[in-house]
Amino acid sequence: MRSPQLQEQDLVASFGRAAGAVSRLIAGVQPDQWQHPTPCSEWDVRQLARHLISGNVRFAALLRGQPAAGDTAERDTDCAAAYRDAAAWLQAAFSAPGALEQIYRSPAGPAPGGALVRLRISEHLLHGWDLAQATGQRADLPEDLTAEALAQASAQLASAPREMLPFGPPQPVPGDAAPIDRLAALFGRCVPFRAAATGRVSPVS
Repeated sequence: MRSPQLQEQDLVASFGRAAGAVSRLIAGVQPDQWQHPTPCSEWDVRQLARHLISGNVRFAALLRGQPAAGDTAERDTDCAAAYRDAAAWLQAAFSAPGALEQIYRSPAGPAPGGALVRLRISEHLLHGWDLAQATGQRADLPEDLTAEALAQASAQLASAPREMLPFGPPQPVPGDAAPIDRLAALFGRCVPFRAAATGRVSPVS
């Protein structure tokens, strides 16, 4: 049986893997794609990238006991660099001794640091899929992490009233859909059949 300390290290490393995959997607955005629509109807590609940056900055400040910073992401012109910096800052905050056991007053209510890591991993995977769809990139996200996130989200949403949630009802997917496509469909995204059947993604029209 793995020690709790090793499990914590694995969890923080998992965030690093998810963030690394999203970092590559943001770096792969072409200059003419920043205004493309995404499956998140209220955000284009640049706004979605800034949402991830701001979230990382806010959670890092929360874990460090610092006041929430202003939305610096709105002033960042190099989203790829800003995202890398914010993700590294948050990973360092998660890595601090005792950070995963401490209870924080998060936007979702009181939660231990370990739960916040899982929350950020799931959000990065889901929005990584959104970015891939919007820019025509392959959603090359860690399959083991997406399978874990799918299992957790399925259990958490099983009895949750959908009208109280900030996303739409589950959407159908082919029987052979990859975990990341199933995760996206669970959160109300329409998964293109070609993406599920071949692993390739086509931009959302």
